[in-house]
Amino acid sequence: MDGMISFGKKRDYNDFKKQIPVSVQPLFDSIREFCLSLGENVVEDIRMHRVVFGKSMTFRWFADVEPEREGIIIKIQKSRKEVPQILQIKAGQEITKLKEIIKNAFETI
Repeated sequence: MDGMISFGKKRDYNDFKKQIPVSVQPLFDSIREFCLSLGENVVEDIRMHRVVFGKSMTFRWFADVEPEREGIIIKIQKSRKEVPQILQIKAGQEITKLKEIIKNAFETI
């Protein structure tokens, strides 16, 4: 990796987590852990205000998770040709159905 240009230190999840409201952290952690459990080829990209999960090095993203004050906004993409599905989940809300949607997106992307 010598000779690669770097524009600063890449953020890690612990740094990102500091900006998530405490009441939303368990929900966000649960979704993050689920996305990472889908396979060894899951790639996590910590961005300024959200975390994006993709599949392999080509980084075809399937879930874009952004914390809010009372929950999260999650964009789910099943293919590059479709408009992403946008869901708003509140802290404490059941996420079994959400997990099914994310798993389906991961398998079809």
